[in-house]
Amino acid sequence: METIVINHPHQYEKENLPPLILALGYFDGIHIGHQRVINSAVELAERTGAIPAVMSFHPHPSVVLGKADETWTYITPLEEKKKILKSMGVKRFYLVKFDLDFASLSTKEFVDQYIIGLNVKHVVTGFDFTYGKYGKGNVETLVHEADGKFGQTVIEKIEENGQKISSTLIRQCLREGMVESIVHYLGRRYKLNGTVIHGDKRGRTIGFPTANLDTDVYTLPKVGVYAVEVSVDGEKYYAMANVGYKPTFKDDQKRPSLEVHIFDFQKEIYGSTIGVNWLKRIRDEKKFNSIDELIEQLKTDKNETLSIIQSMC
Repeated sequence: METIVINHPHQYEKENLPPLILALGYFDGIHIGHQRVINSAVELAERTGAIPAVMSFHPHPSVVLGKADETWTYITPLEEKKKILKSMGVKRFYLVKFDLDFASLSTKEFVDQYIIGLNVKHVVTGFDFTYGKYGKGNVETLVHEADGKFGQTVIEKIEENGQKISSTLIRQCLREGMVESIVHYLGRRYKLNGTVIHGDKRGRTIGFPTANLDTDVYTLPKVGVYAVEVSVDGEKYYAMANVGYKPTFKDDQKRPSLEVHIFDFQKEIYGSTIGVNWLKRIRDEKKFNSIDELIEQLKTDKNETLSIIQSMC
């Protein structure tokens, strides 16, 4: 898959570009609804001989427009998004730098410059897609502004248990620690990648060594203890993870951290990137009165994790 980064205003000329079938949206999470949009574009491209493409934006519009701060985190950060899109058969990924100049485009300017101007022959969007300044454009105005120059497919709302599948819903599940529910919306378990960094090395002194992870801009689930599955160098292991502030040992940590205790694992993996698949939340994080009390709780957590894993097999 070719990634093409576009800064506004772009200098591409339609005559020099191949015909595209374009899936258009932000696609954070690439959930089941997003997958239907993207798969529809890929299938149509295969039938027509055009190139299947996706256009997305970075950073998140909410950050640029002041609706969120710069610590905004993602369900699928950019590099993970690229991997998933490639696996889905996308051949071109147009990544538009979202800044205030781009956000100021009128709906017609966006259509003329970023759809017609990039030789898009057909656009596929979700039913709630918006575009242009203040998000005034929608799937209905897109039909009018296409002026017959490109076709359009709109994917209708997809629901699960009466709720619209959306990135917002997935974020809500993460905030509430409902990681086991996310599989119904993503079509896969929630996964994040992290680089193993040096921590306090306190866990190894009490029989529960942990890998401390720098998770960059991934969205962490609610503070607490979880049953997880980790992948290290292509091998899978079961583990338990703690998201939190380590209150037994610290009282000044500002942001939650992630550490995982991998079962039956002895390798040194500092500097490695490992994947964490989230299975189920076990309990809240709590402060213990003694190290012995903490150790007993960790033993209980491990048994609970093993029970959860056994029930899933």
